Amino acid sequence: MSNHNLSRDEAATRSALITTHSYDVTLDVRDAEDPAVPGYPSTSTITFSAAPGSATFLDFIHGGVQSVILNGQPLDVGSVVDRHRITLEGLAAENTVTVTGTALYSRSGEGMHRFVDPADGQCYLYTQYEPADSRRVFANFEQPDLKAEFTFHVIAPAGWEVASNGVEESRSPESGDAARWDFATTQRMSTYITTVLAGPYFKATDHWGATLDDGTRLEVPLALFCRASLAESFDADELFRLTKSGLAFFNDLFDYPYPWGKYDQAFVPEYNLGAMENPGLVTFTEKYVYASRATDAQYQARANTLMHEMAHMWFGDLVTMNWWDDLWLKESFADYMGTLGVDRATDWDTAWVNFANKRKAWAYVQDQLPTTHPIVADIPDLEAAKQNFDGITYAKGASVLKQLVAYVGFDAFIAGSRQYFRDHEFGNTSLKDLLQVLSAASGRDLGEWAGQWLQTSGISTLSAEIVDDAGVLGAVTLRQDALDPITGHQELRPHRLRLGLYDADAAGRLVRSESLEVDVAGPSTLLPELNGKRRPALLLINDDDLSYAKVRLDPRSEHTVRTSLDKISDPMARALCWTALWDSARDGVTPAVRYVAAVEQFASAETGIGVLLNVLGNASGAIERYVPAGAREGVRKDFLAVVADRMKAADPGSDHQLAWARTLADVSRHGDSELPLLRGILDGSIVIEGLAVDAELRWSLWQALAAHGQASRAELDRELQADKTASGSEGHALASASIPDASIKAAAWDSTVNSTGLSNEILSATISGLMTAPASLLEPYVERYFECLERVWAERSIEIAGRIVRGLFPGAQDLAEGMQPSEHPVLVRTDSWLTDHADAPRALRRLVIEQRSHLARALTAQAAKG
Repeated sequence: MSNHNLSRDEAATRSALITTHSYDVTLDVRDAEDPAVPGYPSTSTITFSAAPGSATFLDFIHGGVQSVILNGQPLDVGSVVDRHRITLEGLAAENTVTVTGTALYSRSGEGMHRFVDPADGQCYLYTQYEPADSRRVFANFEQPDLKAEFTFHVIAPAGWEVASNGVEESRSPESGDAARWDFATTQRMSTYITTVLAGPYFKATDHWGATLDDGTRLEVPLALFCRASLAESFDADELFRLTKSGLAFFNDLFDYPYPWGKYDQAFVPEYNLGAMENPGLVTFTEKYVYASRATDAQYQARANTLMHEMAHMWFGDLVTMNWWDDLWLKESFADYMGTLGVDRATDWDTAWVNFANKRKAWAYVQDQLPTTHPIVADIPDLEAAKQNFDGITYAKGASVLKQLVAYVGFDAFIAGSRQYFRDHEFGNTSLKDLLQVLSAASGRDLGEWAGQWLQTSGISTLSAEIVDDAGVLGAVTLRQDALDPITGHQELRPHRLRLGLYDADAAGRLVRSESLEVDVAGPSTLLPELNGKRRPALLLINDDDLSYAKVRLDPRSEHTVRTSLDKISDPMARALCWTALWDSARDGVTPAVRYVAAVEQFASAETGIGVLLNVLGNASGAIERYVPAGAREGVRKDFLAVVADRMKAADPGSDHQLAWARTLADVSRHGDSELPLLRGILDGSIVIEGLAVDAELRWSLWQALAAHGQASRAELDRELQADKTASGSEGHALASASIPDASIKAAAWDSTVNSTGLSNEILSATISGLMTAPASLLEPYVERYFECLERVWAERSIEIAGRIVRGLFPGAQDLAEGMQPSEHPVLVRTDSWLTDHADAPRALRRLVIEQRSHLARALTAQAAKG
């Protein structure tokens, strides 16, 4: 194992030897504007206790180490520096070590990312560390349980805005046009949530305060940052409004005052995540700054992310997991609390509907992969940790917490959480610490619940067997199938859920006539309380979405949904029915064309824009991956015709109109039947009343035209000249690589696989364009993909390597007539690679196995009959 990849055992050994006290870090980025300068001086002084006479090591991914001074004695750099580790021997009871070196700027979004704005040429810096990239910026003990106080100093161009976790205490001039910023010492925190922001950012300020129970005032300065070229699109007032609502809500809910002083939020370019919960300075992707028209669902999603990160100030920052096995302790809670915050502290009333329809769908996909894992996962090293920021840790964990709340009661859940903060403030915990307080608060022993839900893998599928006696319910049995993909055993879990009985009212709407709360356990649960009732048109298992499970509709209910989905009046019930249809298509239970047909028939009546966007995206994916090759062109053409008609018929300027327009562009990357309409919208010869043909939509239209060879490089270059922005550069890269020309595909392959010149976002855009092509153009890259995997993994950072491994997998394949899915040549080649590379890094193998699983599912769905 490379010493770049810290193991859990190594971290535990180090934690047993030392206790960290403080860091004093100075970063000199005054020359960041010069692209010829690859790095910057970094000095880190650390105080820590140790077992006398023991030895340990520091982590530092660097461009050179100039000096290491331990307890006043210079060490021989050549002897103590071994690649990314610095050995410290002969430790005293109390120690001070200072490391001076050169840290490197990043273009991968890891460590100190440097970005040059194509709009104005300005240089911007920000840091991103999770799970373990602070060691790319300063020498440290890179593991979450070695918390310390941090004091940061930054030397940067004097005209820049500079921020860190602590408040700015002083600013003083340096030589030339530079200045030095000194920041206040923080509370104890982990290395991965420290942060620095520097550049000519636009800054807005505000303030929030509250009177605490003891009569004292809590005062929290607020700030927002974005690139200067985005300032006109930056809705700071709305973001401050949401921030104040969230702080008021969580301070009251957790009964623990916000502990980090100030609350800054920065929206930064080429960000690998949605956001990161750095205390006092949260960073977000600038995709949340909407320069083009955005739907209400996008604004709600941004609010959800804002609330998610704010909840982290308590779950994750104030109390942090010991090691990445318990990553769920922060992410599952923040995912649950983010949705709760939107539901209770904002004006949106569809937060839980969107959670059920989109977030849980992410979890359902992840939980059916052969690489799924328990919510409390086995994370042997940092590479494994990087891979576990997934649908299980976030959305499944949040779903299970929602069920736990239904099981123990909301008040008990919150009481336990409050005690958890008081007991472990500024410390580290594991599963047992949380279970202890929740069990005490609820009066229930949650050990068995945790074993069944947190420490097993896979998803339950629930269905109803109904004895129908002339329209009257006889015996009704709920069946549970819960195969663990890892063990191959049934993991039958307890579910507390609701059954909804739906029938038509006088107006013809399908409304809930009755609701029953039931406990499901084991393979079958008899429901005598339904015996003798009139059989409803729709029996909806898991009504209100209290549990985490897939649902199979009984035949009568499925008929009702497929003929009357638009008549279901309750948005949550309707969303759950959409999900049931989608799961049936993905699982190959029913042909994917039936899902597409349902979308064509009912999507225009869907009132929830979040649900509409999701089902349109599902339909697009179903056409390209799950519909058999022989039927695909006709299904796609019919779907595009419906989409175009719906776009024209939608209310002018509405979110629904925009959703249909985006879908038209997206699906047209693969089908050419509506290209004249797209060209007309672009050149203005066709006007769709109310449709904002802004930069984002224009690039989507150009990408569709380019994919069919109906947009020239010159046209794309002219569009880029008119949109010299970061998003414009990404749109141009995707469109250019989409052109169906062998030489263009070869150049795109070379720039992604054999060159390091592309930043993270331009890399992903180029890969997306490259992989948009007829099968004949991509066939030469199948073997090249497998040949390059280990080299890419060894040479690139894990972030960039992951994008390449996932993005270039040859997953767009069709099942030939008479062929079994397992016989497909790409599956066979993938299996061969996995067999021949059993010793490849675990994280790399995981990505390849997941892509294989996605392809196998698609081929199975193509073979579905019925």
